[in-house]
Amino acid sequence: MGFESHVCPHHQRVCDYTQQPQLHLSSLVCLPSCGVSKLQQETRPCAADCIQLTVRPDKGSSVTVSNGLPSDECTVCTVGGVNDTQTSCFSILALEPEKEVELLFNCPVEQSYIVTLNQLIECTKDTCNPSTVETQPSFLSEFPRTFIWTIKAPEKTVVGLDVLGEGLRETSQPCNNGYQYSVTTFEENSKAVARYCKVGSVTHLDLLDQAVVSLQVTPKTPVESVVFQASAGPLKGRTVVVTVDSATTLTISRFSQEPQCELCTGADSARTCSQTEKSLTDVQSLALEFSCLKPQEAYSVEVKKTIECTKSSCAPAAGELSPNLWKDFKRTLKWDISVPERTVLTLELPRDNLKQIAAQDKCQGGPQYSVSTTRSNGQIKTNRYCRGGPLSRLDLLGRTAVTVEVPAGEEMDRTIFTAKAAPRAGRMLSVTPDPETIIIISRDTVEPDCSVCVDKPPKQTCDPKIRILRESRNTSVEFTCPHPEEVFTVEINREIDCTATSCSGDIVQAESSLFPDFNRTFTWDLKVGSTRAFQLDFPEPGMQQIANDETCPDEHTYVLVTYLRTGPADIGTFCKGGSVTSIQVRYKGRVSLRVPRDRKMDPVNFKLSVGPETSMVAIVKVNLPRGVSNTTFISANYPNDFPDDQQMRWDFAVPGMHNYTVHFHSHTAPECLGKNVGVEYGKRDGKLIETGLTDKQPEHQQGDFEMVLKNCETNRTLQGLTLKYSVSVMRSGHPVLCTVDLSKHPKVSLQIEKVGSDAYCEMSVNAEVLKKVNVAAGSKAELSFLDCPNEDLQLTASEVIACHNVASCSETLLTVPPLDACLRMPLHSFTWHLNIPQDRTIDLVSPSGSLQQSVPGQECNATVSFHVEESEGFSVGDYCPDGNIQKLQVHANISVTATTRDFGKTKGPFLNVTFTKEIPETIIYQVNPHTSSPNLLTTPNWPRGMRPSSTVSWIVSLPSGYKAQVQFVNVSQPKCNDRHTAIKVKTLDSEEELLTRREDEKTDDKLLVPHSFYLNMSNCIPESGNFGAVTKIVLEPKTGLLAILLGIAGALLLLLIILAVVCFFVRKKKKERMNKEASIYLGTGNMFRPSKRQFSKSRSDNESHVYASIDETMMYGHLLGETSYADSMQDHFKGMQLDSYQTFTGPSELPVINEPEAEPEVDTFNTFLDRSQSFIPPRPRTPIDRQDSLGFQDRRMVDNELYTFKNTGEMNTIRLSGADMEPEPPTSEEYLKDFTLRDDDDDDK
Repeated sequence: MGFESHVCPHHQRVCDYTQQPQLHLSSLVCLPSCGVSKLQQETRPCAADCIQLTVRPDKGSSVTVSNGLPSDECTVCTVGGVNDTQTSCFSILALEPEKEVELLFNCPVEQSYIVTLNQLIECTKDTCNPSTVETQPSFLSEFPRTFIWTIKAPEKTVVGLDVLGEGLRETSQPCNNGYQYSVTTFEENSKAVARYCKVGSVTHLDLLDQAVVSLQVTPKTPVESVVFQASAGPLKGRTVVVTVDSATTLTISRFSQEPQCELCTGADSARTCSQTEKSLTDVQSLALEFSCLKPQEAYSVEVKKTIECTKSSCAPAAGELSPNLWKDFKRTLKWDISVPERTVLTLELPRDNLKQIAAQDKCQGGPQYSVSTTRSNGQIKTNRYCRGGPLSRLDLLGRTAVTVEVPAGEEMDRTIFTAKAAPRAGRMLSVTPDPETIIIISRDTVEPDCSVCVDKPPKQTCDPKIRILRESRNTSVEFTCPHPEEVFTVEINREIDCTATSCSGDIVQAESSLFPDFNRTFTWDLKVGSTRAFQLDFPEPGMQQIANDETCPDEHTYVLVTYLRTGPADIGTFCKGGSVTSIQVRYKGRVSLRVPRDRKMDPVNFKLSVGPETSMVAIVKVNLPRGVSNTTFISANYPNDFPDDQQMRWDFAVPGMHNYTVHFHSHTAPECLGKNVGVEYGKRDGKLIETGLTDKQPEHQQGDFEMVLKNCETNRTLQGLTLKYSVSVMRSGHPVLCTVDLSKHPKVSLQIEKVGSDAYCEMSVNAEVLKKVNVAAGSKAELSFLDCPNEDLQLTASEVIACHNVASCSETLLTVPPLDACLRMPLHSFTWHLNIPQDRTIDLVSPSGSLQQSVPGQECNATVSFHVEESEGFSVGDYCPDGNIQKLQVHANISVTATTRDFGKTKGPFLNVTFTKEIPETIIYQVNPHTSSPNLLTTPNWPRGMRPSSTVSWIVSLPSGYKAQVQFVNVSQPKCNDRHTAIKVKTLDSEEELLTRREDEKTDDKLLVPHSFYLNMSNCIPESGNFGAVTKIVLEPKTGLLAILLGIAGALLLLLIILAVVCFFVRKKKKERMNKEASIYLGTGNMFRPSKRQFSKSRSDNESHVYASIDETMMYGHLLGETSYADSMQDHFKGMQLDSYQTFTGPSELPVINEPEAEPEVDTFNTFLDRSQSFIPPRPRTPIDRQDSLGFQDRRMVDNELYTFKNTGEMNTIRLSGADMEPEPPTSEEYLKDFTLRDDDDDDK
């Protein structure tokens, strides 16, 4: 492989091209450069995107192809020689016009090369050649191209280029459509470049000699074949015709020496020219001739007008200009506006609202406004404005100058502003001070032209410095300037004297409605007895002390001053939000609140009360915050001197388990004339410690303490006492340590999180402080708890139970393993995560036999509850033991969370878990409904709705003899995107569906099911809404025709039996009543006969005929041989007849009764055996022996009226009853009554 060497330019390389057809353009053999003493050949493979082209530049075009990359790796080569085997490569290659050449490019053309096409437009004074500026549209169109046209014209000849097509638009930014025009002009030693994009209003360009017009196009961008039409003509410059009235002055001044240009006016002998400045006023249609094409590049225009205003109007009433005249010049518009005294000038902006800017700022891309007002003292105040603000009008005082600086080309409205004048009434306010409140309005600036006036004319009084309002009445306050808030400040003062009243509990509030846009100072002058202090209590979050010369962040700054005999002393300056809760100040003081204007009021409403007697200047109470803090305090009057021979105290409340340290940052000691300066510390135990300013202060102490700063009588000609110090607090508690070892439970993990409000509880795991503690399964961790009450921590645990295959899917009992004893917080809940393969199902069964689902209206009240949830976050439901659910089957990974009051007291497993074969549904319940109460069933995740495309079934087993009333009490249906929802009911012994219902169907909500049944619900893929349902099942006993007939027959038979019994007892009762009638002897001589139903006593309806008791011996008194027995009776058995009879004592002498010898009839005394017929009180229910029973009779007894004993031998009983000898039940009154009736019947026999 050889190469050809010859003399070449410094940028040219000589290459030998070897053609290999199978590789197309495979390699170039190149020399690094020409002119080297020893040539080395270099072989470079040609890139895959190398191209070879044949080109021919047009006549008059100079084409240059150059490497666009900084390196020389890419070249353009000419191909020639025999069989195109000779190549010459260049980094820059100039092509000759009208000569065809074969070019080879060895790099991607779009990124590596630039094609430049130069053409000269040569003009005479009246023509140009070519007159049509053309391009070569197809020439190397795949390359980035730059078309350059250079203008050559005689002196003072202007070349005009008419832009063909859609015109151009001048811009300072790159064009984004692939076309970029630029025009470069030269003036002596400088040049100017203007850039244009396609589509605009520029259709003509005037250019001078050496001007260059270029067009840059991106690769493959089509180019019009003709872009300009060229013409030439003599340079005439630019003429502007103006008219200026007498109230206007037009000044045209030169601001740049380039280009060369003159401004001439007049003609012939009256023609005058100037190259610097020309002023015009009161001219009509005057022609201004500029000798250059672009005078705006050398001259600027200033238009000055005057406006005269009276107290009510201005002439002219607007600041106007011709919007198109001088538009391309840099313009300065000025208006001098004269205003009478006590007149307000108002400038209204019709379109552009303004915003004020600083003096050093400039407006970006728009006009800049300046408004200057001249005050009566000669001072000038200037404000600057830009467009785009809130100001639509300006109210001004005094003579005013308005200046608008408009950049060249900026479009302006004809009317810049309108001017209005009005009497200077200022600003009127209506003020009503509160009782015992003084309002002081005082001047804050030296503004001379504003006064504050009170009341209305003719009683109006004005003052330029200060006005004081004392009366609590509606008062008119007028300011003679439109913006008095910039001139005056307002102080609102209230005096509170607590010597005459208690002032206890008074809330001190700032009146926010007065002068809201003024700088305000609210002051309260407080006074108590000379030996006492007034106390200020601040609400949460307290106050923070700052330096006396600082301002609070919310601009609500409080200052507390005390008045001593030596003068006022500043206790301190405070802001809202800090540790100072209360301040006591002796005798007299002032509280002030400073609020800037236009700041919304948000004051602290503090409570005022009368404090105790004290010798301290002030007592500051501080509640130091928990955690780590450092709070700074300063002495009274700091940085000035602390009052002589005075004391100040700070009472600090330190949080428990915290240490405090006192640091003195800066202090000065006075020269004492008596006593000494010192600091005294005291604690609750009464122990006092005195230190000096330079001594060591308390460090790492605990408990509340007080600090007293004592000053001496000082030499006031020297530096006095000052002190700035801080109290830092840090926690001192000891952490509770716990080592948690879960290696024995490799599947159990723990979680601990804070649930209390104590923000200072700190938990750490292995020395790392965390907000939530997680101990991974099977791991070991060192836990630490600092200032964490047990009730503020929540401990939860979880265990993963995985069923990977049949061997690992054995029955599992859900139990809670024992946790480490150092975990003092109770276990809140335990969660088992149950994971199964696709072909398995989880069966949950309660050890108690059943589960109860907790639903609205059927809530669980058991001590243990379970929450079952699918792994995707869908809830299955909440359950507790003992209910109607025998088994719960879930075909999904689930978690079971158990919650109880005390896991330590819960024995045995919570649930039994077995893993069975796959079921077609997602969830299946096996339900044995209760017969005594309604049974509620809800879909999973109620009420939020079932998971899409999931199904749930209930297998409901009814007890024998019952049927079920099924009611869908609450069903929510979605709008389905795919498939349908379905509710189906069918009995277990039949395939026929009793109910089927879709979301777009309506059916009855009640259904009667005669046997055990199957309830199924399935969800669609919802577009919107959710699918869920609540089903109520009520069991009812079954009833047949045979049962009804048997019931009716039984009822009739029972009725006949009852009627027969009633008739029998009525007849028997009637007979007994006839047999038991007897006479009763009364000592009064009256006889009570059985047939007569009343006593002889007049009260027939009383109870006097009822005996309270009748002594048994008196019933047998005629049989007693001794008559002295009655004398031994108690007195209460004797006496007169009362409403109820007392004990019957009988007559004092018994009559002789001649009775027949026959056996006496026992029937005569049967009445007294029946309690319902006698006066004997109820006998006590005492246990009786067998021999005392009426079923027995003693053989020793004689059968007479008194049943006396015939001998004194051993008791020998005879059983009278046929009952066996087993122990008998307690004898009831009915039993005795029945026995007595049977005995009576036997006697009758």
